[in-house]
Amino acid sequence: MSDALRDAAAGPLAAELPQRFMEQHALLPLRIEEDGVLVVATGRPLDPMVTDELARRFQRAVRVQDAPFNDIQAAILAARRETQSLPDESGDADALGDLRAQANDAPVVQLVNAMLADALRTGASDVHLESARDGLRVRLRQDGVLRDVATYAPKFQAGALSRVKLLAGLDIAERRLPQDGRARLRLGTREVDIRVSTLPALHGESAVLRVLDHAGGARDLASLGMPPGVEEAFARTLQRTSGLVLVTGPTGSGKTTTLYAALQRLNVPGVKVVTVEDPVEYQLPGVTQIPVNRKAGLGFAAALRSILRHDPDIVMVGEMRDHETAEVAIQAALTGHLVFSTLHTNDAPSGFTRLVDMGIEPFLVSATVQAILAQRLVRVRCSTCGGADAACATCAGAGYRGRTGIYELFVPDEPARQLMTTRGSVDALRQAARTSGMRTLTDAGMDLVAAGVTTRDEVLRVTNLGEELA
Repeated sequence: MSDALRDAAAGPLAAELPQRFMEQHALLPLRIEEDGVLVVATGRPLDPMVTDELARRFQRAVRVQDAPFNDIQAAILAARRETQSLPDESGDADALGDLRAQANDAPVVQLVNAMLADALRTGASDVHLESARDGLRVRLRQDGVLRDVATYAPKFQAGALSRVKLLAGLDIAERRLPQDGRARLRLGTREVDIRVSTLPALHGESAVLRVLDHAGGARDLASLGMPPGVEEAFARTLQRTSGLVLVTGPTGSGKTTTLYAALQRLNVPGVKVVTVEDPVEYQLPGVTQIPVNRKAGLGFAAALRSILRHDPDIVMVGEMRDHETAEVAIQAALTGHLVFSTLHTNDAPSGFTRLVDMGIEPFLVSATVQAILAQRLVRVRCSTCGGADAACATCAGAGYRGRTGIYELFVPDEPARQLMTTRGSVDALRQAARTSGMRTLTDAGMDLVAAGVTTRDEVLRVTNLGEELA
């Protein structure tokens, strides 16, 4: 093994890549040349997708340099051992070095696999692993609500968390700082993406695993449960060739699912669709999808500027978080692009005032926004027991099984646009929206209550509109 490979494996460039990735593809980033090109040592020919991933991650052109396969693997292994031998705060190097062995212990592997399989079987969106005084607490978020599943003995705590970190390409030796990673796994016949986030806590690390099941894939617009009038009106806005279409709601309200469904409908031959997302949740064939990479300086605004130089017809920005991103999105909408994005607001009319609060001139908001769709997800009554059987096996006694959306679509007419231009209050915009025929989230929720689909308490829970429902 050459000194160059040994130094590269322990160097800062290799630290930017998960060790599993380097081992799997037998590669090591060596250096950055004066012309800015990243030189990568490889022990076998690289798949073009791997080269593209390296170029995206480092934001540089990549040049491949052949090296002995065994030397590369030996250098990676040596660096891994050196990292594991570093002492933690208590100086217990032996315990730290044993983490990998614990993570690969058969009972731990089976435990983590069982957790993930249970999450897939029950349709859970997140798995929470929480270090507690009495062991490892496991909870699943099902239909938007956390449910306790089990508490495992303390002897499984370090191993299970290390196993999860290994799967996501995280540093198992680092237990004092938050980490984020991602893994693609095959469980049985299903392929899933797992997004992992860890946090140091009082009794040890905790981790949250977001489960993205590719078996479901992106939804079709017709499958989202929109009332016919809302679906038809929203579909009409998708036929526009320019402007801004926003979907609003809190985290976990299904905004990204709705955007993907809209893009699915618009993704036809002759149309170029480009997205910038944080992260890319589902892959859409035929769509150019760009993940945000803040470490490399690629945020929403910077990515959006680059996208506009790629001659797109339709652009989707995962979220408008700041003035810079909103400003670029508005300019794109003004220059002949149809732009989709999301905002965090309580209702549709508030989306207009949020843009103004972000520093966008009211006349630009009025000129570009074509529609704002606010939404929530409500749990659906269990089809087996209807919520009446605490021992029901279908819903595990929850009374609900599955979720559907409630929607509020505001397509501004001329009076509403005039209000926007003159900085009308959000209350005035709400009144204008209702006058023009908009049905509110409350209306939509109560329609489902009347139809027996959900309950009044559930609508109240997701909308926080107690006064309106009183």
